[in-house]
Amino acid sequence: MIVKQHYTIPGAKGRGMTADITYDTLQPYAPLVIFAHGIRGFKDWGAHNLVAKYFAENGFRFLKFNFSHNGTTADNPTEFADLIAFGDNTFSIELEDLKSVIDFACGGSAIARVNSVYLIGHSMGGGISIIKTAEDARIKKLVTMAAISSFYNLWPKEAERQWRLQGVMYMKNARTGQNMPYKSSLLHDLDANPKRLDIQAKAAQVAQPWLIIHGDADTSVPLSHAQQLHAAQPNAEFVIIPGADHTFGAVHPYTEPQLPVSLLACCDIAVAFLKKQGV
Repeated sequence: MIVKQHYTIPGAKGRGMTADITYDTLQPYAPLVIFAHGIRGFKDWGAHNLVAKYFAENGFRFLKFNFSHNGTTADNPTEFADLIAFGDNTFSIELEDLKSVIDFACGGSAIARVNSVYLIGHSMGGGISIIKTAEDARIKKLVTMAAISSFYNLWPKEAERQWRLQGVMYMKNARTGQNMPYKSSLLHDLDANPKRLDIQAKAAQVAQPWLIIHGDADTSVPLSHAQQLHAAQPNAEFVIIPGADHTFGAVHPYTEPQLPVSLLACCDIAVAFLKKQGV
C-alpha cells in the first residue's frame, strides 16, 4: 500500500519547511529520493504527488519539501501567501535548506535506515541540487530536470542596474497574477559567493553519477542550459525528451489521474538510471 507521512523540518532563519514522504508499506526501507522544486514552485505543484506515487510504486521512498522561503506557508501550502518570505529568499538560503533536509533524512530519528540519498532537482532546484551534490558525499546519484546552468538566467540582464538601485524587482506570476518580489539580496548573494554559486563550475566538480534530462520544447529554460551543463561535466548522462516543455506537460492544478506523457517518460528514464548498478 502506498502511504504518505508528513513532517515539518527546521529551515533557514528559523522557518519551518513542510515535507512529506511517499512510500510502499511493503518496502519501508527503500532507497530515498529527495526532490527539490523550482522557483515559484512548491512540493504539491502540478503532478508532483503523482510523481511521488510513481517512484514509490517503483521501489523508492520519495521525499519532497517546500523551501523555507518559497512563499508558501503551513496553512497555505499551495499558495504564495507569504511574499515577504519569498522576497527574502536567496540561493544560499536554499542550499542551507537542502542541507537541513538531507541532515533530517540521514539523522535516523524520523526516517529509518537512510545513510545516503538520491537527489532530483527541477529548474532552479536543479541548479541548487548540482551545487549541493558537488559539496555533499551523502548524495549518491543526481537527476536534474530542466535545470538552469546559471542563476543569472533567471532574470533579464538589462534589469540588474535598476534592480540594484531600487532594491527590489517585481515579476508577474502568470498563473496567479501576483507580482512576485525579488530583492536585490539575490544579486548580493551572487556577488558575495561567486565560486560557490557558479553552477557550471560546480557541475564540473560533480563526481557522482548524474543524469541530465531536458525537453527540446522548453521555452522557460532553453535546451542550451542542459548542453552547457553536459559540456561542463561530460561524464553525466544526457537525455533529451522530444516535444517536452519546461514542466514536461504538467500544469497547476493538475487534475488528471495519470502522469503527462512527457513527465512519465522523464520518470521512466530517471527510475532506470537510479536502479542501474555500477553508476
